[in-house]
Amino acid sequence: MKNHKNILAARNSSMVHRHDDSLILRTAAIIILPLQLVFSLFLLLRGHDEPGGGFIGGLVASGAFSLYLFTVGIRALNRLFWVSPKDILSAGLLLGLVATVPSLLTGQAFFTALWFEFYFVGTLVKLSTVLIFDIGVYLTVVGTLMTMFTAIANPRVYRT
Repeated sequence: MKNHKNILAARNSSMVHRHDDSLILRTAAIIILPLQLVFSLFLLLRGHDEPGGGFIGGLVASGAFSLYLFTVGIRALNRLFWVSPKDILSAGLLLGLVATVPSLLTGQAFFTALWFEFYFVGTLVKLSTVLIFDIGVYLTVVGTLMTMFTAIANPRVYRT
């Protein structure tokens, strides 16, 4: 049993202390991370009218964070996240639920899409409940995958 824990600790310690990585991979991961996150937001916002949306945007963002995790380690990823991935998951589920409330308050069907228009700094802004739901899906996917990846990479968790 103790040998099994030592094997797990040795395997997981490679994700904590990443001294053997190449300079090229580290540099590429640091450059690619913001680009992938911006692209994931583009997919999120484009998704209602064209291919994309919260799910694929969340997958792209999780891919960016997982590349960063496997390149620089779990400690650096924990410094990058301001909140726990489980909190991101919870916020996404809550936003998905909140997206249904306006249609219920107006007496319409459960997932009826509603649009809200208002002026912000002289510009007409149109928001919909579909966008709120897509943001919830985005956060749920990111939170779920990052919870899974950090649980796998965390050396303090021993599984038998």
